[in-house]
Amino acid sequence: MTLAQKIEATHPKKILALDGGGIRGMITVEVLKQIETLLRKELNRGSDFVLADYFDYIAGTSTGAIIAACLSLGWPVDKIRDFYRSSGAKMFDKASLLKRFKYSYEDEELKGLLRQEFGQNTTLGSPDLKTLLMMVMRNATTDSPWPVSNNPNAKYNDKSRDDCNLNLPLWQLVRASTAAPTYFPPEKITLGKTQPYPFVFVDGGITMYNNPSFQAFLMATVGPYKLNWQTGVDKLLIVSIGTGANAEANADLGPDEMNLIYNAKSIPSALMFAALNEQDLLCRVFGKCVFGHELDSEIGDLIDQNRHWPTAAKLFTYARYNAELSVKGLTDLGLPHIQPAQVQQLDSIKYVDELSEVGRAVAKKVAPEHFGGFI
Repeated sequence: MTLAQKIEATHPKKILALDGGGIRGMITVEVLKQIETLLRKELNRGSDFVLADYFDYIAGTSTGAIIAACLSLGWPVDKIRDFYRSSGAKMFDKASLLKRFKYSYEDEELKGLLRQEFGQNTTLGSPDLKTLLMMVMRNATTDSPWPVSNNPNAKYNDKSRDDCNLNLPLWQLVRASTAAPTYFPPEKITLGKTQPYPFVFVDGGITMYNNPSFQAFLMATVGPYKLNWQTGVDKLLIVSIGTGANAEANADLGPDEMNLIYNAKSIPSALMFAALNEQDLLCRVFGKCVFGHELDSEIGDLIDQNRHWPTAAKLFTYARYNAELSVKGLTDLGLPHIQPAQVQQLDSIKYVDELSEVGRAVAKKVAPEHFGGFI
């Protein structure tokens, strides 16, 4: 089925949303492997079946944008896992001492990997993309979030425009979405040919869409985006996968410790944590949540909220898979031997095996009933 056919088809639509989180994307990959395996079994399909055959729209932020692009290109999950395992260390190439005042890692290795895997000349509008694809980045030049998609109906994807987004290199958009401040340098992208205009982009995690699930729902259903997919618990499924929740609680923190260095190190992760929770909460409120961990001790997981809000009023079916990367969270997953510090950082490249183990533990929670009438 072509992308145009997927967009226009009347079958119930399926959206996959993938969080940012650096090398912790290995958690996402393991959950995706279980989903791929489950769908192959439930649909009686062979090894040639990939997630791009099932999902109509795949959205990702930062490391989620890398995985989303791979999936949209038709990669099986095993290939993505191999890519992360073989290239993880290269993605985090230490910057020189002088440059570390600006960022910790060089981006040339990452750029080279993305060009190699996606193709130097593959654009956002490439027919090689088998699904709708949305990636989130932050335009630092205009101080605004940019959720960019390959939706051919979108205003800025009009091929008659000089600055049509579909002409932009796929690898460069993915690179822009992964440009986490303090970790990597920003990415400069020039739009337009007749009147070129350069923009500076940084990681989409520094927006409200580090978890892009609710934004993907809006871009699939709200009028100006011109997809106008139908809503309803039997018409739209959203599967959201996190890279591990990592709230850095510190009961002994004193006001005098909150200096410039502390804020520079803590603000990006604080923003990402707040953003992923906000998007998750919105999806659980407006969707029928069939699976998800407890959000907090006050509102719980909202899975049983249908007794307060009839299912008929819900806009979609929703499942959320994530891990709490704390001592308690890891113990609850049956992983007391893994130390939180090993798996909490965006650049925990020494602990890829541990991250995979966390992902496989989360993946055990994936069940056919979460997909209900969408299989």
